[in-house]
Amino acid sequence: MKFILVVSKMALNPQLFPSGLPVPFTNEMFVLARDGVEFEVDKIPGADGGKVKAKGTIFLSNTRMVFVANKSVGNFAGFDMPLLYTHGERFNQPIFLCNNISGLVEPVVPDDQHRALYSTHSFKILFKEGGCGTFVPLFFNLISSVRQYSQQHGATVEHHLDPLQAAQTPVDEMMRHAYVDPNDPTRIFLQQPNPESQLRRRTYHSQLAEHT
Repeated sequence: MKFILVVSKMALNPQLFPSGLPVPFTNEMFVLARDGVEFEVDKIPGADGGKVKAKGTIFLSNTRMVFVANKSVGNFAGFDMPLLYTHGERFNQPIFLCNNISGLVEPVVPDDQHRALYSTHSFKILFKEGGCGTFVPLFFNLISSVRQYSQQHGATVEHHLDPLQAAQTPVDEMMRHAYVDPNDPTRIFLQQPNPESQLRRRTYHSQLAEHT
C-alpha cells in the first residue's frame, strides 16, 4: 500500500488582502512585519523536490507566522505557520552565510482527514537585508509566551489542539517593551494595520473569511 504525503491547504497560500496583508483571525493581533527575507520550506506539492525558496515578507502575530512571497514560485504564494504547531526553532549565525531562524511546523489537518497523510515541514527564515536584533528577540519571546500561556490553561503539546488558542496570549506588554534595533528594518505594529475591509476568519478550517 502506498501513502502519499500532502500539505494542508490551510498552511499553503493563506488568504490575503490585495495589499498583501494576511486576512486576520478573530482576536488576532499582528506584532510585526519583516521585509527582505528569504524563506525556505519543504514538502510542497508540485515544487521541484518538494522544496520552495522565495523572497518576501514575514508577518508575526499572536497566533502565527505568515510568509508572503513578493512573487509566486509556481503555485506557491505564501505559507502559514501556527505558533502552537511550531517547534525545534533555532537562531543560526553561520560564519559565511546570513543569520537565519530554522525550525519545524506541523500542518493544520482538516477534521475529516487522517494525520498520517500530512507531513511535518521544515522551514528557514534568512535575513538577507539588514540586521535581526528586533525580530529575533520578539519571535522567541512571543513563541515562549504562547507555550507558557497554553500550558497554564491546561493545554498539551498535541497537534490536534486549536491553533487559534494562541490568540488568547497577552502580548501588549511585550510589544510596549520591545527593543528596536536601528539596523533591523522590522516594522512593529504599535497599532493594528487597517485592512481593506472588516473581514476576519473564525477558524483555520473555514474556506472563506467571515464577518465578525
